[in-house]
Amino acid sequence: MSEAESNVWHGTTIIAVRKDGQVALAGDGQVSMGNTIVKSNAKKLRRLAGGTVIAGFAGATADAFALFDRLEGKMEQYPGQLTRACVELAKDWRTDRYLRKLEAIMAVADKSVSLIVSGTGDVLEPEDGIIGIGSGGNYALAAARALIDVPGLDAETIARKAIAIAGSICVFTNGKVTFESL
Repeated sequence: MSEAESNVWHGTTIIAVRKDGQVALAGDGQVSMGNTIVKSNAKKLRRLAGGTVIAGFAGATADAFALFDRLEGKMEQYPGQLTRACVELAKDWRTDRYLRKLEAIMAVADKSVSLIVSGTGDVLEPEDGIIGIGSGGNYALAAARALIDVPGLDAETIARKAIAIAGSICVFTNGKVTFESL
């Protein structure tokens, strides 16, 4: 993996949890440049498609905004078809000379599907409905998987607990968290 590719995965944590017809995304607020914290309250989640889709990103901020705009355009082309819109975005991302240089990864969800979208052309739907991306993504993913079958915990509660656990382990993840749910 090149240095540029490895940097895509560092500096943020996004968790998506799907349970009992609810989906929740949580993202920490820390922006880091190397070992320096530049900002602590960044918002890395966005509502798209009139609020019917929620998305979070890890990677370069400007690149993520460009990808959110592209995804919004694809969702206008394919209304109500999030998977199709994401596949079309991934195809463009992989083949377009400009887009190919964008360094980010996205977690995207609507009422029925949760997806990971990457610049390598991947559009992945995890079988358990849980996504973790970014430097603390694997910590949050492990925590969410451990909590998913606990009675009385809904998707948002699991996402909150999972990102708190990731923040206690990953130095690139802080406790200033934003949440979005459907």
